[in-house]
Amino acid sequence: MKFLLPILFLSFQLGLAQKEIKHQVYFLTDQYDIPETEESRLLLFLSEIENMDIQKISIYGFCDDRGSDSYNLVLSQQRADAIKTVFSNNEFDESVITNVDGKGEILLNVVNDNDLYKIRGLNRKVEIIVQPYDPPREKVEPPAPESTEDLLKGELKEGDKIQLENILFKTGYSYLTKESKEVLDDIAEILVERTGIYFTVEGHVCCTYGERDAIDRKTKKRNLSLARAKTVYDYLAEKGVQKYRMKFVGQRRKFPLGGEPDLDRRVEILVTRIIQKPKSSN
Repeated sequence: MKFLLPILFLSFQLGLAQKEIKHQVYFLTDQYDIPETEESRLLLFLSEIENMDIQKISIYGFCDDRGSDSYNLVLSQQRADAIKTVFSNNEFDESVITNVDGKGEILLNVVNDNDLYKIRGLNRKVEIIVQPYDPPREKVEPPAPESTEDLLKGELKEGDKIQLENILFKTGYSYLTKESKEVLDDIAEILVERTGIYFTVEGHVCCTYGERDAIDRKTKKRNLSLARAKTVYDYLAEKGVQKYRMKFVGQRRKFPLGGEPDLDRRVEILVTRIIQKPKSSN
């Protein structure tokens, strides 16, 4: 029985530990800019967790033992803030980030002098702790809106805005999935026929700070909403929609929908002009 209790306690701890996911980002001495290799590791980590049902994320910054207490506290906070900025720039839902704190220095526990440089390097870091929901929550699906095809076939007027249903994008990217292309094929077929519709393709992004655009992970430019709009514009043009009837624009994060983050990674069509065909005379 004496051996059973420690085993049960250890199993309980491991069960709890499995719920948390941790990632460390390491920094150079006196720096809070993220090294390129560390940023690549961080983006890979984001791609691994972005589809999880996350309860909360904590971001903690640390320093090594050099520097004054006040200096280390400021630097560790700057490192934590730099990591949060990467989350924001890459369309990550900030509402689940509950802590962004600088903790100052980590006290050294040096076994011998040869360990000093290595330990200090490991202490210049930010630790990210992800707490998923366990079990994941059941998502409530919103009621299905009228289909994009039906809206485009109906009566339209200048100023109408139509969200392209099921044209959603992977976090941080602007390329079309196979499923999105199939939907766009149907939309293009309608627009090719309705030659009197002039419109602007509007791209949107999710979860950035304020109204900023997100960074396109492929090009590293902060113009992801524009890239999404142009992707749809180019595809419609390729399918036969005349370019003179279309424009494209990036709306950054000026018009969030307030629901699931995925819904803000969207493209909409704004009707700018309707030219009615003259009625034939008998």
